[in-house]
Amino acid sequence: MCACLLVTALSSLNAAAQSAAFEDEQVIRKVADYILSKASFEFVGEQSNKVYATTAQIPANEEVKFSSKYGEWHYTNGVVNMAMLHLADFLGEKKYADFAARHVAFGFDNYKFFQKRFKHDRRHYYYPFGQLWTMQELDDCGAMGASVIEVYNHVRRKDYKEYIYNTARHITERQERLPDGTLVRKTPEAIRNSPHDMTLWADDLYMSVPFLARMGQLTGQAKYFDDAVQQVLNFDKYLWNEEKGLYYHCYYSESQENGVAHWGRSNGWVVLAQVHLLSYLPKDHPKRPDILKNLKKQVIGLSRYQDQHGLWHQLLDKPDSYPETSVSAMFVQGIAKGVNEGWIDKRYASVALTGWEGLKKQMIKADGQVDAICVGTGIKNDLPFYYNRPARPNEKHGVGSVIDAGIEVVKLKRLMQL
Repeated sequence: MCACLLVTALSSLNAAAQSAAFEDEQVIRKVADYILSKASFEFVGEQSNKVYATTAQIPANEEVKFSSKYGEWHYTNGVVNMAMLHLADFLGEKKYADFAARHVAFGFDNYKFFQKRFKHDRRHYYYPFGQLWTMQELDDCGAMGASVIEVYNHVRRKDYKEYIYNTARHITERQERLPDGTLVRKTPEAIRNSPHDMTLWADDLYMSVPFLARMGQLTGQAKYFDDAVQQVLNFDKYLWNEEKGLYYHCYYSESQENGVAHWGRSNGWVVLAQVHLLSYLPKDHPKRPDILKNLKKQVIGLSRYQDQHGLWHQLLDKPDSYPETSVSAMFVQGIAKGVNEGWIDKRYASVALTGWEGLKKQMIKADGQVDAICVGTGIKNDLPFYYNRPARPNEKHGVGSVIDAGIEVVKLKRLMQL
């Protein structure tokens, strides 16, 4: 090939790569902008349906709820907040960072009103901002705490810092653990959703490790990194199924048995926990090679369960279960990020790229709405429970991961000039 033809070919490839990246950026924007269009930071009367912009407007006898799910204080809001902050950094557009900052401020500016009115016969996670001050489980504070740290890096409010350190105390000192230090659930609320006491949930790796990793960076204290590493390796010890190359959803310490399901999203939480950890873990940490090895092992395993459209299913080893968006986005994000950072081999790039194409074609609508996201899911001892969990559009359990997946895919395409 002559030099001029080579230059032309390379120019065409570069133009194609730029076009693909622009198209993917537009998809991500639409998903994020749809969230912005539906988000509000107000309250609405449970009986009157009257909207209150501030707690000062709420009558003494009026019970209220959030006017939008994006105003709630729930771990899924933490995932969305972090995705928006990542998107703001990636695109250089402040409105996405403003969303996360506004959400966190909404919580801290209003929670004391509800704390004073709290009725103890009402579950804390159904009460406005109940999870902000109660911190009974990792669900209550881990992912939201991680997002507050990211907001705190830009907005240095004293009450944010107090919350961050209170979250650290809960995770490191108050949360139940097995004798070897592995985080588990034991409170009455957790037992209500689980058939055994002292249950290890794969989900909880994400509800702890991303916060611990950021806390390690924020404070410079190695104990947070060491705890995060310990959790990854211990969860692997209890939950990994070597034969299938997948994680079980849970482990019952009482009977020393695993549950029945290789639930998709719980495996996704494990991938993302490791990705978050590696993003902050010092390069010279003695256990960093162990985390890298563990992530590679999981990527190899989960790659075997991708379907013909590039997606993964609600139950990973059950192709008759439905294709599910959140797990697919989590795997795409984790693999693409792993390749981008050099943590896993480039041969797995095609797994992420095919997965993203599947998400665009099957799950992401032209207006930015996202289909087929499994609702919140507890633990049961029968597979039909998982088979039959509803999948709904625009569930917070998945939209943040779709944004993060898209960001990493654009970076990956640029890296590989695709």
